[in-house]
Amino acid sequence: MSIRDRLLALAVVAVWGFNFVVIKWGVAGVPPFGLGALRFAAAFGCGVFLVRAPALPWRYLAAYGLTMGFGQFACLFWAIKAGMPASAASIVLQAQALFTLLLGALWLSEPVSARQWLSLVAGSAALALIALDGGKALPWLGLALTLAGAASWAMSNLVVRRAVRDGYRPDALALVVYASAVPILPFALMWALFEQGATDWPSVFSAKSVFAVAYLALVATLFGYGVWSRLLARHPASQVAPFSLLVPLFGVLFSVLLLGERLSPLQIAGGVLLIGALLAGSGTLRLPAFRRKAAG
Repeated sequence: MSIRDRLLALAVVAVWGFNFVVIKWGVAGVPPFGLGALRFAAAFGCGVFLVRAPALPWRYLAAYGLTMGFGQFACLFWAIKAGMPASAASIVLQAQALFTLLLGALWLSEPVSARQWLSLVAGSAALALIALDGGKALPWLGLALTLAGAASWAMSNLVVRRAVRDGYRPDALALVVYASAVPILPFALMWALFEQGATDWPSVFSAKSVFAVAYLALVATLFGYGVWSRLLARHPASQVAPFSLLVPLFGVLFSVLLLGERLSPLQIAGGVLLIGALLAGSGTLRLPAFRRKAAG
C-alpha cells in the first residue's frame, strides 16, 4: 500500500473510533431508538443519490440491514445510554470477530483451526478482564448489550459471506447505503412505542444532536465505508483489514481526551489481549514455528 492509502486507512479507523464519543453525545440528547432512526434515515436519504443499488436480492439487504443496522446499533446505542463507557464499548464490540468465527462454524459449517479455537479462548479471557474496573464491574446491562451488538455485527458478516458464497459481489458502500433503508422503520416504531415520553424535542434539534446524527450518517457511514471500499478494491483484504483493529485504540484515545474516561490496568491488559487474539485468529499475527530436530 502507498503512504497515501495507509493514511486514508488510518483516517477511516480514526473516524470510526471517534464514532463512540459521538454516540455518547448523541444519546445524551436523543433517545437510543430515535438516534438510530435519524442516523439511518440520513444515511439512506443522502447515500441513495451517490451510489447505485447493489446487484443483490432484497433478502440479503433485509438481513444485512436488520443485523448490521438495527441489531448492532440498537444494542450499542442503548448500551452507551445505560452507562457503558465509550472507551470500553469500542474494545468489547471487537468481539464481533470471535462471534463471526463461532457462528460461521455453526451456521456456514466453516472450518475452525486449532489456532482459531485458541484465539476464542484468549478472547473470552480478555473480555473477562475488560469487564473488571479495578475490582468494580462495568454496568452489566451495558456490557451485555454491547456483546449483543457484537453478535449482531457478526451475523451481518455471515450474511455477506453467504451472499458471496451464492455468487454475489456487492459493493461495500452500496450495500451499507441501501441496507440503511431497512432499520429505519423498526427504529421509528420502537422510538414511537417506548421513547416518546422520554424525548426532549428541543434537545433532539440541538446543535450537538444534529452534529451527532450528521457525523454518524455522513462521516462514519458514507465517508468511512466509501473510502474503505475503495481501499479494498485496490488492495488485498489482508492488507486493509488489519487497520480496523486500530479502531479501539482511537476509541479509547478520544474517550480519554474528550469524555475524561479512564481504563483500569486490567482493562488495558484485556484490550491488548483481545486485539492479540483477534490478530492471531485471523492469521495476521503468526506464532513462531519450531521444528523438531531430527534424531541422530
